[in-house]
Amino acid sequence: MMRFSQLLPIAPGTLHGDPEKEVTGVSHDSRAVAPGQLYAALPGANVHGAKFAPELIRSGVDAILTDSHGWTQVTEALDGSESDRALLDGVTALIVEAPRAVLGFVSAAVYGTTSVPELIGVTGTNGKTTTTYLVDGMLAALGHRTAVIGTVAILIAGDTVPSVRTTPEAPELHALFAKMRTAEVDTCSMEVSSHALRQHRVDGAHFSVAGFTNLSQDHLDFHNTMEEYFEAKAQLFTRTFSDRAVIVVEDEWGERMVDAAQVPVRTLGRDERSQWRIDHTPGESEFVLHLGDDESAGPNRADGQSAHTLRSIRLRSPLPGDFNVTNTALAAAMLIESGVAAEDIDAIGRSFVTSVPGRMEIIDVSGPRALEESHPELLPRAIVDYSHTPDAIAKALATLHADSEELVIVFGAGGDRDRGKRFGMGQAAAREADVIVLTDDNPRTEDPAAIRAAIREGVDAAVSAGQARVKKIIEVPDRGRAIDEAIASADPSTTVLIAGKGHETGQTVGTTVTEFDDRARTRSALSMRLGGEQPGKVHR
Repeated sequence: MMRFSQLLPIAPGTLHGDPEKEVTGVSHDSRAVAPGQLYAALPGANVHGAKFAPELIRSGVDAILTDSHGWTQVTEALDGSESDRALLDGVTALIVEAPRAVLGFVSAAVYGTTSVPELIGVTGTNGKTTTTYLVDGMLAALGHRTAVIGTVAILIAGDTVPSVRTTPEAPELHALFAKMRTAEVDTCSMEVSSHALRQHRVDGAHFSVAGFTNLSQDHLDFHNTMEEYFEAKAQLFTRTFSDRAVIVVEDEWGERMVDAAQVPVRTLGRDERSQWRIDHTPGESEFVLHLGDDESAGPNRADGQSAHTLRSIRLRSPLPGDFNVTNTALAAAMLIESGVAAEDIDAIGRSFVTSVPGRMEIIDVSGPRALEESHPELLPRAIVDYSHTPDAIAKALATLHADSEELVIVFGAGGDRDRGKRFGMGQAAAREADVIVLTDDNPRTEDPAAIRAAIREGVDAAVSAGQARVKKIIEVPDRGRAIDEAIASADPSTTVLIAGKGHETGQTVGTTVTEFDDRARTRSALSMRLGGEQPGKVHR
């Protein structure tokens, strides 16, 4: 709860009405705001939120944050009847130049969430979701009460709330933090997207440690260039948003992020120059994380002594893939940087468990019991993954080479999104897979055939350049049929990767969203191959 007079130093502007009026919450959603809350009437791409304010005022909402244009709209709309003018006299409004830019800090003040819970933030193109779940799994093994905010879901002390965006809008975010405080959550691991940083959705949130996974082409429909994309991510590593950072330096963007960061940084990688060094044999799930020669790894205790006696810890990635070794190391390093003892991470490092829906998720099936038990070799290995960039597709396929005689990939690309990455996605698939089943993803309002053709150009370019592993390419527009055909025709020694949609439970064609889940369809295809009809189950 906060008075307007207390909000003025946070959001300097012009105050109309009672400076001592209290607000109990904040909302920018005209459909959700309630009397007693502050309605943030923001300028939008198509309509100004002030358009909805008069009706809200008539329904009892009497606290508004907006800009001068929005306030003019409100006053003109309520200048008709005497009763409306009387209602307007009871409204308290804070009028600022850029309301979106102050909304997060206002929300943090109203909800009292400037420092609770402790936040661990992760940004990067790939690996954000997985790393937050790995952080959460380690903390859970250490007995912490935790929360996760990200693409797949919002988890608060074990309860799940579906997530619409990778990062919620600022008022929703701080309302979630307030719920975490009530639930006695001590630590929240959180994905921080470039969109959220650019659109002020994480304003008012402060991370004890921020982590950077990698950067590769994605979202250029929003950021226009890789430089703009990088600059958006770099905002997280300023004192406004974080205290310290762990940055993976396995590509040039990581090295650049180290230089751009405005907070203390420790680097993570596989070479000797990295302050956190990963000692790992490719293909193995266990590895050693060296804390480096600097005795100051992680915050020191109040007595001035190093918080850690161990200089290396043993860990096991609970998820397949060498890139998940890096994600696991990043999770451990961030926790140690946040103050968790290295000895404690070492104690649970090879036994903690976690599962990430739609991230290298192995799909199993419950078919006819006698047939399944006597002939397990009848089924190919099926994996569903969210990989939807050239880099993610290449890494997902590369990590499956070791124990697969043949690799099949089923994938497409989303419409109305970064069109420039489709060629690279086709190249990556052609270089790493034996069979490509090209299908539709979420075509949205684009022509699905044109999307597939753009991917096929990348496939053909790799083949023409002699850089392709692929031996067979088929096009099956219907995604369900594509999965069915891939599973039905695969040899038992084959791995089938269904890539692109991961945890998603809908497919958008035009403006219509229909129910569709890669995992459910894959379970069904595996079950039918065994002659069964039961939907099966997902390995956790």
